Amino acid sequence: MSAGVPDAPGTPPVPGTPVASSALDLDKLFAARLHAARVRPYLATALFALHTVESRRVPTMAVDRYWRCYVSPAFVDRTPEEELAAVWVHEVSHLLRDHHGRSDRFAREHGLTGPAERLRMNIAADCEINDDVFGEGLVQPEGAVLPRLLGLRDGELMEDYLRQFRLGPYTQSMAWLDCGSGADGLDRDWELGPNGAHGLSEQERDAVRFRVAQGITGRPGRVPKGWQRWAEEAFHPPQPWRELLGAAVRSAVSGPGVGEDYTYGRPSRRSAGMPRVILPSLRRKPPRVSVVIDTSGSVSDAELGSALLEVAAIARAVGGRRDLITVLPCDAVAQGVHPLCRAEGIPLVGGGGTDLRTGFAKALRAQPRPDVIVVLTDGQTRWPDARPPCRTVVGLFDRRQKGQSWDEDDPHYVPDSPPEWARVVTIGAPTASR
Repeated sequence: MSAGVPDAPGTPPVPGTPVASSALDLDKLFAARLHAARVRPYLATALFALHTVESRRVPTMAVDRYWRCYVSPAFVDRTPEEELAAVWVHEVSHLLRDHHGRSDRFAREHGLTGPAERLRMNIAADCEINDDVFGEGLVQPEGAVLPRLLGLRDGELMEDYLRQFRLGPYTQSMAWLDCGSGADGLDRDWELGPNGAHGLSEQERDAVRFRVAQGITGRPGRVPKGWQRWAEEAFHPPQPWRELLGAAVRSAVSGPGVGEDYTYGRPSRRSAGMPRVILPSLRRKPPRVSVVIDTSGSVSDAELGSALLEVAAIARAVGGRRDLITVLPCDAVAQGVHPLCRAEGIPLVGGGGTDLRTGFAKALRAQPRPDVIVVLTDGQTRWPDARPPCRTVVGLFDRRQKGQSWDEDDPHYVPDSPPEWARVVTIGAPTASR
């Protein structure tokens, strides 16, 4: 966030050294926080959990992962109270949405290092927040980073934006941006660190997030959709099996032959050895995924709800390309094929017997044909006799962990295991996978 050009850093104070409170207009700063809490009451718990630290080394305001908010006195002096309220909301949003943890995970998964990549993460995190945070009592500050400034669409996640832009001419004016380690996971030398005063413990941070999510889901009212989505996921945090499922899907879509086709747009290097002959090269296309959801009578409503959460996780596993994912509800008969726009809009109709072979058949008849089929089921089905001409991942709802049986008339019944050609992940078990 910015209200203009950042201040010159000057001589930085030694971390932890008391600074005269008269240098920072606390009355104005806290009045702005109170205004933010009034117009965004569902964020009040988080706003008042932040501990303020005066700092002349931050351009505007910044947060660390321990819920300290570093504030530039000069920025407070020159910024109207209404804009300061929006900055309060912006900074606490970084912490609630775990942008520091998500940035760390993204950096590890993609081998990203250095401050330039962390700046890119800060920009992407700002885009996720700012597309729907302003209005309804919050004034948009000058210089706010918005998706449209980068030619991007509103309503996407930080990870989605990171895949769509690089640092360049459009981001030159954002080079000063610094929302602290709470936004991008990179510790600063002016932050107080894990052993500094007034930091929140991991349990305290989780408690704040839970109370905010509880307030949003209890009275959604006019809460923006981005916050509603966040609250839903806060009550259903990522689970180990979801990571396993995502890894299985990523492995399937990156396998040899998946999403590949020949193209003359980029001639093969072998053409150099064959004068006057142009050979095509292989081009990797974005993978298409078909998700078959078991909607038979043996699958509970809770498991169907879990299936929709897994569909969202699958979308993230393939880079957020929802347009390349279709969902096919199936009991004994395959239902209609639904393109994935929003998981909550998919009608999971069914309730009869189970024969997922019809789901496989319908998925494979689609044009273009999927590169991967993902099946979410309790396992009570017959499987295709032959291996499908694409990779298959099976997510099995875990019954034993919950003390349930597959057949109430026969508590010892266990369905046949999926075929050997399928990669199997047990949904609900900590590490079960093959």
